[in-house]
Amino acid sequence: MIGALKQRIRQGVCEALGLASESDVPLSHTPPDQWGDLTVTLFAAAKKLGKNPQQLADVVAPALLQAIPQLAEWRLVKGFLNLRLSDAFCLEWLTTPLQIEKDPRPETIILEYPSPNTNKPLHLGHLRNIFLGQSLERILEARGHTVIPVCLFNDRGVHICRSMWAWKEFGNGLTPEKAGVKGDHFVGDYYVMYAKILKEEVDRLVAEGLDPEEAEQKARASLEVLKMLELWESGDPEVRALWQRMNNWVYEGFEATFRRLGVSFRKYYYESEIFPQIRQIVEEGLQRGVFERYADGSVHVNLDSAGLGDKVILRSNGTALYITQDIALAIQKAKDFSFDRSVYVVGNEQDHHFRVLFEILRRLEVQGHEKLYHLSYGMVELPSGRMKSREGTVVDADPLLDEMKEAARKAAQEAVKSLDIPEDEADSLYEAVGQAALRYHILRVEPRKKIVFNPEESIALQGDTGPFIQYTHARIRKLMRDGQQDMEELKKVGCALPEEAERALIKQLLRLDYTLEEAARTYNPADLAHFTYATAAAFSSYYQEVPILREKQPEVRRMRLLLADRVGQILALGLRLLGIVPPERM
Repeated sequence: MIGALKQRIRQGVCEALGLASESDVPLSHTPPDQWGDLTVTLFAAAKKLGKNPQQLADVVAPALLQAIPQLAEWRLVKGFLNLRLSDAFCLEWLTTPLQIEKDPRPETIILEYPSPNTNKPLHLGHLRNIFLGQSLERILEARGHTVIPVCLFNDRGVHICRSMWAWKEFGNGLTPEKAGVKGDHFVGDYYVMYAKILKEEVDRLVAEGLDPEEAEQKARASLEVLKMLELWESGDPEVRALWQRMNNWVYEGFEATFRRLGVSFRKYYYESEIFPQIRQIVEEGLQRGVFERYADGSVHVNLDSAGLGDKVILRSNGTALYITQDIALAIQKAKDFSFDRSVYVVGNEQDHHFRVLFEILRRLEVQGHEKLYHLSYGMVELPSGRMKSREGTVVDADPLLDEMKEAARKAAQEAVKSLDIPEDEADSLYEAVGQAALRYHILRVEPRKKIVFNPEESIALQGDTGPFIQYTHARIRKLMRDGQQDMEELKKVGCALPEEAERALIKQLLRLDYTLEEAARTYNPADLAHFTYATAAAFSSYYQEVPILREKQPEVRRMRLLLADRVGQILALGLRLLGIVPPERM
């Protein structure tokens, strides 16, 4: 409803002023602290027509009110034309089923996330990636786009060989089952072990007189890992068997975490399966003059003209790099899917990598290269500094999720007992509340901004938090259950027009479609997080100030119940699109 009305207003303004383009008259929702519901910005039109905003408003506003009955009043506020919706329109919106406006130009969008390495468990940084990707997938689909979620497993390379080498040297045949450890954590422990062994060897060589860089190159652990990588790339059966076994341990662990987070993908890509295509791609690049082979046998691409310097495509020993794999993956995705946009959800430490990748793909004239987009997001750091997997200073995803669930249990256990909620339902509720606290804590921050994650602060279940929004939704559901019989009887009576308290809340709710439009356009779930919290906070204040079930006048009581129900619908929608469960009881 509101979308169609806004379009009529834009057209009406253009007709009244004789303008050809609606871009000359931007229309937005009026800020909460100002009078009115919708605002027409007249400055661009005034400049174009050689008049001031007051002169334009005197022409436009009466014409709009005459042609559009849903508009009731207007005011010019500092050059902005503010419009107030009629009470009748607000009531009609409350009594009409909620619908989300679709994008008039829906697209097919590939969304790649979280693309983990198979040498360690998922950690807090991966959680930010997953929460972003999952929420964007839902927001884009709500707007009518077709989303194809895909996940790349970086399942080969020197980093994988480090865990393999450490297990081969020191594992003594131990398995995750025997150790009683989840598979991805089990493999990750050996990755950390390798780093410790390497550091000890480097420290010894430095003490003998080598500089640190040379020491790392000559350390036994480094040399044997590189040899293992060469054996893998040549197809050595023993190395390949070890690689497959350890990767399977990791996949089982990843899948358990994905299930817990409700994440699924249309297609999985594996770097190892893309690897065989690399040689052909490199040869074609050499033949076309995009790549150049150096005297030592390495292959490079010179990107100086694009300000990106020189980039190695193949090492002198013939082994590939991340950039080589990503070139092959982009080509493969273009073969697998017809898309309007392919989005990579990857941290901002890879900004340069993607600028290089997109430039190489452009020079190779890869199909769809102009449709690629890097959704860059800030790193998640601890108060003590940046997380480092090799040093074991990361916050792993699984224990963090457990910690959040336990925090929710401690905070809500007594309340749950008073509600007589069955044990299995209570356990699911603790999981939902714990995840809500974590997801909202992360998603409310604009993607490009860094997050300093303080575990103690993140488990707070009050204030601007996911659990507060969940609680507000649960309160509304209880209100609707208590008022269900009343609502059935109230259908026989009329419905009062909303007054100022209700109109202020409706004004907030009417921003839903605009919020989703902006969140989808900018790939920014933080817009939706802020809107959902603001809606919950607005209803909480309204609920404290205005009687609903205790209201004596049946027409007013019905209107307020309808409003509460609409708030509940929008909170549930916002929570689900953020990946958060909206509980019925809490």
